[in-house]
Amino acid sequence: MTNSIEYIFKKFPDEIKRALFSVPDYVKSSIEEIRIKVNGSMVIYASEKEYFLSRDNKFTTDRKNSRLITNKELQNIFNSVLNYSVYAHEEELSNGYVTIQGGHRVGVCGKVVMDEEKVKTIKDISSLNIRRSREIIGISEKIIQYIFRDSKSIYNTLIVSPPKCGKTTLLRDIVRNLSDRGFKIGVVDERSEIAGMFGGFPQNNLGLRTDVLDGCPKEKGIIMMIRSMSPDIIATDEIGKEADVYAVESALTAGINLITTIHGYTFNDLENSNIKKLVKERVFDRILFMSNIPSVGHIKSIVNSKNEIIIKQE
Repeated sequence: MTNSIEYIFKKFPDEIKRALFSVPDYVKSSIEEIRIKVNGSMVIYASEKEYFLSRDNKFTTDRKNSRLITNKELQNIFNSVLNYSVYAHEEELSNGYVTIQGGHRVGVCGKVVMDEEKVKTIKDISSLNIRRSREIIGISEKIIQYIFRDSKSIYNTLIVSPPKCGKTTLLRDIVRNLSDRGFKIGVVDERSEIAGMFGGFPQNNLGLRTDVLDGCPKEKGIIMMIRSMSPDIIATDEIGKEADVYAVESALTAGINLITTIHGYTFNDLENSNIKKLVKERVFDRILFMSNIPSVGHIKSIVNSKNEIIIKQE
């Protein structure tokens, strides 16, 4: 299992590929996204900075020296991402993205093709957003003790975070940590971000005792996991739909613990969200609030279901 950024670089034409491989290591190691647009710039986002592909095929922070990506170049990159088979990836494209080797996700924009009320595929591609998949082994060690109820069970846990604060990275390592400690875990990976499945294999380390339903809606996948895999814990990312609430209640009724995430900032956000019923019923007795200050992945506080502080960090 590896999520090496080289898998991303290899999808580009030779000239751009050479430019990517020549980027300084300190930039390369911190790349978060690579965004490409027809008749627009190609931009690397790394450590809150932007690096533009220049006219001489090098990366620079000077936007004025950036060159435009041609339609032919973007289509070549897109075809390379799909391994030159649009048909094989049509179902993924209907969700607006494709997962490539390494678990990296490529978001796609263009002309949406509808089949009655469902998205069938996307054609006439106009822009791509390649989001790097990163796993950081061990980041859950400092907080794992607060999740345990006892040696054989955990508290139902909710990770609350604004975008780009590392909630999925933390969730992934919690799953690995608990799985390697003896818990059977079922991951319902609706957006293919937790496991980063590619060709049936997780590209990220989720531990010894973890099973994955990839690309499956949470409300369906949670029920399927309960019926088929007898997990001790079910893990999902970005809960929030009303249908998710019913599935969570089904898991709790079956005696299964839950770890999940949601976008938000405060306990008040939870009380006014689509999962407010779960919050009111005090389902989650461990709620972790994340921030990107002073750095991505910072745990601001951990509270219980009554919003009582367990730990707080400045």
